Amino acid sequence: MRYAHILMAVYEERWALQESKLQAILDFLSRQAAGEKFSAEDLAARIPQKTEREVARKVGRVALIPVRGVIANRMSMMGDISGGTSNEALASAFQSAVRDDDVKAIVFDHDTPGGAVSGTDEVSSMIFAARGTKPIVAHVNATSASAGYWLASAADEVVITPSGSVGSIGVFGVHDDVSQALEKVGVKKTLISAGKFKTAGNPYTPLDDETRARMQARVDASYERFVATVARNRRVAVSRVRDGFGQGDMVDAEAAVAEGMADRVATLDETLQRFGVSLYGGASQAPAPTRRAAALQREKRALEI
Repeated sequence: MRYAHILMAVYEERWALQESKLQAILDFLSRQAAGEKFSAEDLAARIPQKTEREVARKVGRVALIPVRGVIANRMSMMGDISGGTSNEALASAFQSAVRDDDVKAIVFDHDTPGGAVSGTDEVSSMIFAARGTKPIVAHVNATSASAGYWLASAADEVVITPSGSVGSIGVFGVHDDVSQALEKVGVKKTLISAGKFKTAGNPYTPLDDETRARMQARVDASYERFVATVARNRRVAVSRVRDGFGQGDMVDAEAAVAEGMADRVATLDETLQRFGVSLYGGASQAPAPTRRAAALQREKRALEI
């Protein structure tokens, strides 16, 4: 029953996620809800690999905050499937780092296919509002797609590992029509409801034009918000995000910098070394980047509008 409830929640959500990842999750949930059991090998082959649960930690005086796996507002929905990141927990870890006087810089460590729309714009705006308190870097190591990029773009600087990529700017929803399948096995579902739209979009009847239009309007509204937020975060025109920035596709590291989606290409350790620390022990003597340099980059992008 637990998987049936999760499956229902997935269908009701709007997603800023790589489509192939969501399809794999839906397939897994549908089979689990139907009672099918998978071996560990089957699970590894069918769904995004469950991410090791990592927590925010300090590397010297740098707060390193992981953004891993599928993003959801509250991780109880997706945590058992793919590990993942909770927007709630991410916001809490970020605010703690902002308030900690011993933290001189914040680095988000991204490797995510994206996730739910719910909660993502709020956390993106929270990160954006904190600019100026201390350097904030989103390091993509190696993927930041869709909702992940929604968050990453809010940082002062977006850095991509050489083999990494960002993008997949888009939103979609899912509707399954199982009416014909039920008819073949002699089952007819009847929903008793009150309220014109209470059962609109249920999977037991074909999707009518009015319901489809309402669902499309919600997806369009989320997409427009996504595009507007990225444009604000990267200080470019909305049209530049809508007509460029991959147009829903992923963009590799060097091309992403050229497009204005990111600021530089470097490994995670190279990013940390700029703040005088290293993943591998010891301290680097390289100076921390100045906020003036980041501001000049943003001004340059703004002049290109």
